[in-house]
Amino acid sequence: MSDPPFSNDPNSNGWAESAAAWIADMGEHGDYGRRYVLDPVIRQRLGERGFRKALDVGCGEGRLCRMLSGFGIETIGLDPTQALLDQARRSHPEGRYVEGVAEALPFEDAGFDLVVSCLSLIDIPGFEAAIAEMARVLAPGGTLFVANLTSFATARIDAPILERWVNSPGVRIDRYLEQRSSWEAWRGIRIVNWHRPLSAYMAAFLGAGLRLTHFDEPAPVGGDPAKAERYRGVPWYVVMEWEKPA
Repeated sequence: MSDPPFSNDPNSNGWAESAAAWIADMGEHGDYGRRYVLDPVIRQRLGERGFRKALDVGCGEGRLCRMLSGFGIETIGLDPTQALLDQARRSHPEGRYVEGVAEALPFEDAGFDLVVSCLSLIDIPGFEAAIAEMARVLAPGGTLFVANLTSFATARIDAPILERWVNSPGVRIDRYLEQRSSWEAWRGIRIVNWHRPLSAYMAAFLGAGLRLTHFDEPAPVGGDPAKAERYRGVPWYVVMEWEKPA
């Protein structure tokens, strides 16, 4: 697949140009990390807890919304990229998908007992405002479920993000405490990702008045043994659950 066309818009983050390549890359089941690392955690942590209404912030092509709906949870997906929302609606016509940004969620206070941010914080420029908004729309006693790339994975600056832990006999973390964005490209996708230290995220969650109830760095479950070994050998994802005090 050829690379997406370069955008001349200085405000572009690459998602509109990369939407077709992203949809093709994800397919129905997602990439290895989603299918064999995060999906088992999501099924275990969210599948049978009685959640009634969920918001997926940064839903993309809607794969996670379909999963949550399969658990019997009324789910709304929000994303700023129209082409991804169009695909979500084609794949899940009975679902509800809304165009918008995480920093200004178009929903009332306390409207959801579950809010999910799955690998979307690295895409959001105003992450502190986004986390505050997620806390605002979360009902008291509700859960904010977050899956993110570990900050170690985003801290390297000398290789594309998907190669940083591969073919690197001496992995070097650099400029870890510096918040910064970078263009990342792989398999026809070219988008802006953000690196932030874990402490920046934790301060934002705590500042929003949330309480940490679960923290994990999940290992892979099944799939290609070579890929599983790669995901076991180095940190890749972090999973957190935050509760809004009742």
